Amino acid sequence: MRKFSSSNLIFLLIIGLGVTYYLYLKGYIFSDFQNLDPKSAYSLIEKEKDNVFILDVRTPQEYKEGHIPDSTLIPLDSLPNQIDKIPRDKKVIVYCRSGMRSASASRLLSSLGYDVYNIAGGIKSWRDEGLPVER
Repeated sequence: MRKFSSSNLIFLLIIGLGVTYYLYLKGYIFSDFQNLDPKSAYSLIEKEKDNVFILDVRTPQEYKEGHIPDSTLIPLDSLPNQIDKIPRDKKVIVYCRSGMRSASASRLLSSLGYDVYNIAGGIKSWRDEGLPVER
């Protein structure tokens, strides 16, 4: 029977920490917000149109290339200074290109008491599902 060497254990620990960190960044663990697949997000937007604020945290250039209809652009780096533009009495649906920046924004907003939903996979997944995008 083969024994684990200390270098094998260290390697497994590093891999485990890397996976945990990735899941944290994506908002799948240790988060106070809900990740939604694009179709579920679209359904929520359609069902509660007047009770939803759609937040795009990408750059202005990315936004011009196509965005979810009725979304508001507040780039992630300016979000802390523009929190007052986000209504507290609505559900906030956040997205970016692939889901990393929006997970960071969602974590910040949920820590401030907002009811937050992150679109998993970002606008890339939204487009892959054939959901509406406007320029």
